[in-house]
Amino acid sequence: MESLIGLAAGAVGGNVAAGLVRSLDIGPLRNSALGALGGVAGGTLLAALGGPPPSGPPDLAVLIAQVAGGGIGGGALLALVRLLRGGGAK
Repeated sequence: MESLIGLAAGAVGGNVAAGLVRSLDIGPLRNSALGALGGVAGGTLLAALGGPPPSGPPDLAVLIAQVAGGGIGGGALLALVRLLRGGGAK
């Protein structure tokens, strides 16, 4: 369940980051794909760093942490890829 939340939140996070910082935009499909990958990674990283454990039925705190980790991870991966490709924000 947490992977699906990370995928969705990351895809949204990638598109939001691209909308806020136009130089990060690589197209909606790529923004979503990179965001989804970053969302899963961000959610996993948050859980490894001591975020709420995703065990049992999800409560509100776990859900918020997964959405936040996924959204931030999605935007961060998009920004990292653009910076590594030489097209980051100036």
